[in-house]
Amino acid sequence: MANHKSAIKRIKQNEKRAAANRDNRGRMRTQLRKFGTAAEGGDHAEVAGLLGATVGALDRAVQKGLIKKGRADRLKSRLTIRSNKLKTA
Repeated sequence: MANHKSAIKRIKQNEKRAAANRDNRGRMRTQLRKFGTAAEGGDHAEVAGLLGATVGALDRAVQKGLIKKGRADRLKSRLTIRSNKLKTA
């Protein structure tokens, strides 16, 4: 256990930030799962609707510092390709 006032404050800040990161990461993963389930179902209209929300979730994750911009760009590209494949099929 910390003895200094500043160390106690730091522990509280770390716990608060870890909880926020956990919540934000969960939101991002949930959105990715929703998109994946809809894509497996093969309904292009539903997938197209979820694509914008999923891209937004990834952009927010980058803004919050949860993932790097390159990873988000790669995921967005793959999601778009997957959505477009359903449109042509």
